[in-house]
Amino acid sequence: MRMHVTIAVSIRGRVQGVGFRAWVELTAVELGVGGWVRNRRDGSVEALLAGPEEVVLTMIERCRGGPPGARVEAVDQRDAGSADLALRRPGDLFSVLPSS
Repeated sequence: MRMHVTIAVSIRGRVQGVGFRAWVELTAVELGVGGWVRNRRDGSVEALLAGPEEVVLTMIERCRGGPPGARVEAVDQRDAGSADLALRRPGDLFSVLPSS
């Protein structure tokens, strides 16, 4: 049985203005990861990733690289829950949310 997990990540570095959110959305949908992504006022990108553990861990690993033009300095992660997941738009597997 595959264990499902929900993990929040904060990605720091040159991650805004380089297509990072669109890249995260595209990559997540490609992998079948649910959740959302948004810019933060502090210049970081925050994402909530949900799905089978091995797929979510693959997604986090890909976030350490990011799209061309990004320079990722750190990826912090923490366990999250269904309340966090509820922020995505109804009907979406993965949403790009407004900045917070």
